Amino acid sequence: MSQSGVRTDAGQTPALARIPAQRPPVDDPIQSPPADGPARRGFGRRAAVLAISLYMGLRLACLGAAWFFATEQHRDLWALLRRYDAGWYAQIANHGYDSVVTMGPGGSMGPTNLAFFPLLSGLTALLDPILPGGAGSAGVLISWFFGAVAAAGLYAVGSHLRDRATGVFLAAVWAVIPHAFVESMGYSETLFTALAAWSLWALLRRHWLVGGLLCLLAGLTRPTGVALILVICVSALVAVVRRRDGWRPWVAAVVAPLGLLGYGAWVGDRLGSWDGYLLVQRDAWRMSYDLGAYTINTIHGQLTTAGPLALSVVSLVLVVALGLTAVLIADRWPWQVWLYALVIFAMAFFGDSYYNSKARYLIPAFTMLLPVAAALAKARRAVAVIVLIVMTLVSAGYGAYLCLVLNHSP
Repeated sequence: MSQSGVRTDAGQTPALARIPAQRPPVDDPIQSPPADGPARRGFGRRAAVLAISLYMGLRLACLGAAWFFATEQHRDLWALLRRYDAGWYAQIANHGYDSVVTMGPGGSMGPTNLAFFPLLSGLTALLDPILPGGAGSAGVLISWFFGAVAAAGLYAVGSHLRDRATGVFLAAVWAVIPHAFVESMGYSETLFTALAAWSLWALLRRHWLVGGLLCLLAGLTRPTGVALILVICVSALVAVVRRRDGWRPWVAAVVAPLGLLGYGAWVGDRLGSWDGYLLVQRDAWRMSYDLGAYTINTIHGQLTTAGPLALSVVSLVLVVALGLTAVLIADRWPWQVWLYALVIFAMAFFGDSYYNSKARYLIPAFTMLLPVAAALAKARRAVAVIVLIVMTLVSAGYGAYLCLVLNHSP
């Protein structure tokens, strides 16, 4: 039977008939990708547990290295995990926000805790009475918990867009990026990333209300919530134009920005100025935005003069992050994925202060790591293991440097 092209005269299927049809790139991920194999059916609880376990194991390995070097120097690693921003969040949990802002020389604002968004400190204040060690320790434990929640969210996003192996490797790679030590400190990066990852997953699954509510909470965590709000609102606009999902996209678009806008309005009311939060950022913390001149000039200085290791690593991370974002776009990953990463990158790149923290600002931009995770998922098992081991060694060594050598917030 050769006329149908299904079988040959010898009773065998032709070679062309045996080649499975390839699935085209998902340009509109708001429609769930079809299940074209066992790896796509269901959430995959065992794979999710593997992703969380691998993330926690790699972070513990890096913390173990930091503890070893800290012990050599007779320093308390637990105290190091509660420094800098972690101390500010603990102070807010214990005493609340400043009711009076001190003024410095020339009439400028002095440092104030109004720059720190309230969700992490609120959770710390809530759990401090039942967790040991005071507010600072509670903040670290909360950060660890949400690191695991974030790992599960990263797995969910990766497995939805590609397959379970990509999800597992996405969580693993995020655990050993150069500045992953911050994920173990009492900072807000893990909390925000957990909310952002699950919000994006809900959006990709067209669970509009869940995505909007999680985005609201993310907006109460960090200014980076702007990136997630933009993705939710633009996705809702597309759904409305295409007449999909009825009233739910409208509600998601309304709810998503309420957290960030609400805190900004509260700070403005406290300071008696509608742009109070922007004043705090600019005057009290010397944080504003330019056209990238500060970042470019700093990178130029790193290339022409000897400078601290931390600044050189930040410059390298910025270049790699830009390259990974370009790969996301060129490889036709969903626009929601690369837009989220691109906005976070822009916020870090165009900021004109705290160069040493720019790589930390990119920690929530986990979608940049999707090409790496997908490549590891396709690689031979031995190759993937070697890459993870090398990344873990680099992350562990650099984490020890960040907590023991660097005298600034990473």
